[in-house]
Amino acid sequence: MAERDNRRDRRDQREENPEFADRLVAINRVSKTVKGGKRFGFAALVVVGDQRGRVGFGKGKAKEVPEAIRKATEQAKRSLIRVALKDARTLHHDMEGRHGAGKVIMRTAPAGTGIIAGGPMRAVFEMLGVQDVVAKSQGSQNPYNMIRATIDGLKKEASPRSVAQRRGKKVADILAKPEAEASVEA
Repeated sequence: MAERDNRRDRRDQREENPEFADRLVAINRVSKTVKGGKRFGFAALVVVGDQRGRVGFGKGKAKEVPEAIRKATEQAKRSLIRVALKDARTLHHDMEGRHGAGKVIMRTAPAGTGIIAGGPMRAVFEMLGVQDVVAKSQGSQNPYNMIRATIDGLKKEASPRSVAQRRGKKVADILAKPEAEASVEA
């Protein structure tokens, strides 16, 4: 009995202290014409993240705005990805992401730069926990495609630790400068 109460207490704490922050990126009113007139519905696009390296997005459709946002948030929590951050503030390397006609370019930035990115991309970086990044969107201005392209690019990121593990080397070998290796051999 006590174990069940402990579980309930933990669940209540989780609901009070949400580990995820969410950002409403876009809301779209759509209409369906029927015999008696028009029926309106709403589509919401939400980005969710823990601001420590996990981010996801979701879309939800419903007759009312709050219900559409709730559905989008639930879907976003189910589609989280983990991204390794450098010094918990920026990306490890520059990268590109594509989805449909949307293309985004993301570059690392020195401390103090801030988030230099447009609308939907800014929401993704804020929910991810990135503090310094320079990003540019080319092509599609559709927020859905911009977010998908951003997530596509973030999935391609590789931390030095993961690269070293994949190659069977040490992290120091991966991070060594090529000029330093050339002068050592000479």
